[in-house]
Order: sequence, then structure tokens, then C-alpha cells
Amino acid sequence: METLQQDLINKPVKKLFFHFFFPAVFGMLLMSVNMLLDGIFVGHGVGEIGLAGVNLAAPIFTLILAISLWIGIGGATNFSNYVGEGSLEKARSSFTLALAIFTGLLGIISVVGYLNIETVATWIGANEETLAPTTEYLRILFSFGWILGLQEILSIFIRNDGRPVLGMVSLGVTSIVNVILNYIFIFKLGLGVYGAGLATVIGGAVGVAIFIPHFFKKQIVLNRMAWAWSKQLATRILSIGFPSLLAESGGFILIVGYNLSVAATLGTDGVTAFSVINYLHGFLFLAFFGIETAMQPMISYYHGAKKKLEMQETIALAEKTAVGLGLTLFVIGFVFAPWLVRLFGVNDASIIELAVEGIRLFFISYLFIGISFVYMTYFQSVGKVWSATVIILCRSYAFFLVYLFVLPKILGVNGIWLSMPIAELTVAILIVFIVRKRVRKQLKVTQVHSSSH
Repeated sequence: METLQQDLINKPVKKLFFHFFFPAVFGMLLMSVNMLLDGIFVGHGVGEIGLAGVNLAAPIFTLILAISLWIGIGGATNFSNYVGEGSLEKARSSFTLALAIFTGLLGIISVVGYLNIETVATWIGANEETLAPTTEYLRILFSFGWILGLQEILSIFIRNDGRPVLGMVSLGVTSIVNVILNYIFIFKLGLGVYGAGLATVIGGAVGVAIFIPHFFKKQIVLNRMAWAWSKQLATRILSIGFPSLLAESGGFILIVGYNLSVAATLGTDGVTAFSVINYLHGFLFLAFFGIETAMQPMISYYHGAKKKLEMQETIALAEKTAVGLGLTLFVIGFVFAPWLVRLFGVNDASIIELAVEGIRLFFISYLFIGISFVYMTYFQSVGKVWSATVIILCRSYAFFLVYLFVLPKILGVNGIWLSMPIAELTVAILIVFIVRKRVRKQLKVTQVHSSSH
């Protein structure tokens, strides 16, 4: 039970950050690779219409993940704050209450979505050509998508409980199972899009099973349950995790906005081209949540333990990591765009040209996304929910939607692809010149004030 606390107290910030960061990034990438693999298998085994259908259903997968991050990050932030204070029963109660809230929310969404499945498919952009594959995939997500959400929320808490590598292992096994079952269901049994969805949720169920032994270990906090629930605790979970909901739901807005925009401008070819970009973005974007999931346990604990100098070090390290990660992903997209498009089995020359150009422009956004995540996570982890919320509302909603409406009128198709990068650039500039200075000043003043006592 003392292991995680001793690590947070005794280990250098840099060593501890990467202890959390690498498993978190690989874990998030492994989770998102399930949708990527579905796209690759569907593209080769079903065709371009099937690929477009799975892409149109992707916002519901994003919604499930958003709720998992909302409740998971909210509950785990409270968990780490309480561990930092030494209040272990309250920490355990944060876990059980978060699970209860998650179960209730996903239950409602699943039932309502399944009963209105064709309406949902039409609302997220399906037309007569793509309605059948879209509803096939949605049927699986509304029936069993909660398994994928449960896997993510357990991964968040287990990481905060001192075992970040276990989450990575679980998600790695999930991906392996998904690959095997995708091949069997699509190519051997001919189950098409439905088979791709089924492979994903079965893989998730195996991943959840891997987590179960963790809760029987003696040296961890979550080796027993606690039920000291309160309205105040529920409110803290929902409010602190809310920026994570907005951040991931921003992906929902992005997908629907882009699908509607390219469908109106370019038709089904445009939707298919964006489906490739979206698969890649859905895969790579979650790497930035790795920064959030590395920072959150550290900042939350240091905040609870009043270790302000360590908070400064963590933020500085996260900034450098975010810039390096963004540059790496941009270069990958720019250099390997043609190969990445062909990976999905797209053979139409016009669609390939659209997708390659789109990737090279859209991936510019990765140069700036990380800064938003660093400061959103900082504010979230210290309980300043409104500040974190403003950052997310600006980058994922206000600026993006304005640019998506205006830029295509000025730049044509390129304006569609550049809407997200320019929105990210705008927010990054505001953060660097306004928010960053205030945070540094506040932590410096607080540190001096604390040391004077």
C-alpha cells in the first residue's frame, strides 16, 4: 500500500514522469489501434463503402471513450489527492462511486441509442449508400461498447494505483485478440462490418479480465472496496473530469463537422478520404492523452501533498514532451502519407490524392495540440475546472467551428483540412503568452510563500 506513495515522495520527477508516460502513451495507442485495425480489415475485406460506414460510426466510439475519461480522470484525480493526504478510505470510495456513475451513464446511452439506431446513424452523416454498414457497427457499439469503456476506466485507476504497465499489457493483449478475430470474422466467416465490431469488444473483454488480479494484491490501495459515498464526492468526480469529457467529445464534434463538410463538398469520395485521416487521427491523437495520464497522478498527488516545486518540474517536463511528440507525429504524417493511405486498401486515385493532401495539412495540428493538453491537465489536477474547461471549449469547439465555417469559403478543400490546425495554433498562442506566465508566477509565489514558513 505504501509503494506508490514512496515512489511519489522519493523518485526524481523526471524518472517518475516517464514511468507513467511511456506505458500511458503506448496504452492509449494500443486502445485506439482497435479502431484503426477495424478500418484496415474492413477496407481490405469489405470495401470502401464499409470503411466509410465504420468511420461514420466512430463518433459513438468516441462518446464511449469520452465518458470513460470523464468519470475515470475525475475519480482518479480525487483518488490521488486523497492518497496524497493519506485518506485511503476516501480514495477507495472515489473508485467505487466512479464505477457506479459510469455504469449508470453508459446504461442509459446504450439503451436509448440501440432503440433509435437508424436515427442516430442518419444524424451522424449516413446516407442511403452507407446506412447499412453504419448501423451494423453501431449495433455492436450500443450493445457491448460499455466493455471498452470499462477497460479504459479501470486502466486509469490502476495506473493511479501504481501499476501503469498493467494497463499497457491489457490493451496490448486486446489488440492482439482484435487482430486475430478480425481476420477470422471478416475473411473466414464473412461477417463484414459486424464482425469487425464484434472482434473489438471481445478483445476488450479479454483486456478487462487481465485487470482482475490487480485488486487482490496486498501492496496496493485498491485491495478492498469502500462505500463512503456522498453527493459532494460525486460532484467532485463529475466536475473535475468534465474537461476530459469535453476534450474527447471535441473529437465527436470534429468527426461530425468534417463528415458533414466533406460530404457536402466532395460527396462519398470525400467521406472515404476523411475516414482514412480520421482513423489515423483517432490513433495518434490519443498519444496526447498519454501526457494527460502521466501528469495527472503526479500533479494530483503533489497538489494534495503541497509539493509545489515538483509541480513546476512536472509541467516543464510535460511541455518538452508535448512539443517533441507533436513534431514526431507531424513528420510521420508528412513523409509517409501515401503509404498510410494505401494501408487501408484505398485504390481510387482521386480518393488517394484527397487523403494524402488532407493528412499533410491536418497533421500540422499536432505541432500545437500538446500545449493545450499540458495546461488543461494541470488545471484539472489541481481542481481548477473552469480554467481547464475554457481551454477545451476554445480549441475543440469555438475556434474550430468558426474556422470550419469560414476557411473552406476562402481556401476551398484545403480550408477544411486546415480548420483544426489553425484552431490549435490560435489556442497555443493564447496559452503561451497568457496562461503559461500566470501559472509559473502562481507556483513561484506559492513556493516562496510555503518556504518562508
